[in-house]
Amino acid sequence: MIKLACRNLWKVYGRRPGVYFDTAGYRIDPPALARRLRDERHIPAAADVSFEVEEGEIFIIMGLSGSGKSTVIRCLSRLIDATAGEILLDGQDLLAASPKELIQIRRHRIGMVFQNFGLLPHLTVRENVAFPLKTQGVALAKRHARADEMIRLVGLDGREDAYPRQLSGGQQQRVGIARSLAVQPELWFLDEPFSALDPLIRRQLQDEFLRLQRQLRKTVVFVTHDVLEAVRLAHRIAIMKDGFIVQVGTPQEIVLNPADDYVAQFVADVPIARVQYAADILEPLPSPGDHPNARPVVAASANLEQVMESLGNDFSAATVADTDGRPVGIVTLNRILQILGRRGGTPSGRGQLPGGHMKVVS
Repeated sequence: MIKLACRNLWKVYGRRPGVYFDTAGYRIDPPALARRLRDERHIPAAADVSFEVEEGEIFIIMGLSGSGKSTVIRCLSRLIDATAGEILLDGQDLLAASPKELIQIRRHRIGMVFQNFGLLPHLTVRENVAFPLKTQGVALAKRHARADEMIRLVGLDGREDAYPRQLSGGQQQRVGIARSLAVQPELWFLDEPFSALDPLIRRQLQDEFLRLQRQLRKTVVFVTHDVLEAVRLAHRIAIMKDGFIVQVGTPQEIVLNPADDYVAQFVADVPIARVQYAADILEPLPSPGDHPNARPVVAASANLEQVMESLGNDFSAATVADTDGRPVGIVTLNRILQILGRRGGTPSGRGQLPGGHMKVVS
């Protein structure tokens, strides 16, 4: 089910950008229109952007600085007004929503998390998390109960009465996440939420985000410039350049089949083992006399890095199980090394397992 649809979205800065979009003719040749706009000293920050996000999907928009990714998410949330196009939430055009309707949508249906945390320094953690509920007119006891529930959800129980200045950067961002979830949004916007954090804290919050998403199943639009973050988190990725979307696809599609040289360079540092999965390289189960318990078991959805970690130094194959835990095949280290060697080696060096251990295979 499509939760959010963005169709032919433009955001143009300049003296009179609207005159170029008076008729539907602007959809005929978007690249030519973008060139004309630039020639006439306009800035097409987002140009003919179209995509759909399914309910429960993590959809990541990424690109270099100035590519238009943050402009798009700000248009989606109506923090800035688009010049042309459609933004449909459950079929309702947000660009046509009245100010009163938009307030209600933001208060009840959309949650937003941004890079700079945006916490109110004079409010405690509980008061910050409860603030959106206060604007809805929710009674004090009820909004504090909800805030405490969200604080526990993000692992900050015990810090309810602390002030933002008493928290680390990672803890402050957890408060921002809890606040955005307090209204139980249907649609969750995150604009580079982890980019200001140290790498270790960033990894921990990515883990936290994935845990929350497994539990809550929100529809997410997430902006980042970090390709490894996108590959780790996304169901699908849209890569932007100069205001246009260059390619939309799963992490595997983007990395293995880049649309052009720009995308290829963008994903060049992504280890192939992160986007190839056990299900992709299944071999038949051995004979009935085989003992699958003698091998580690991995999920069909495990990527090859995870499979290799399971193999360690002691195993040359793993049993692959489906979502019900039933064996459906095996993956062998020889096959993994064959694939990775053909594409430039393993993540930690040809013939090596994570941690630098050499695996000798006959």
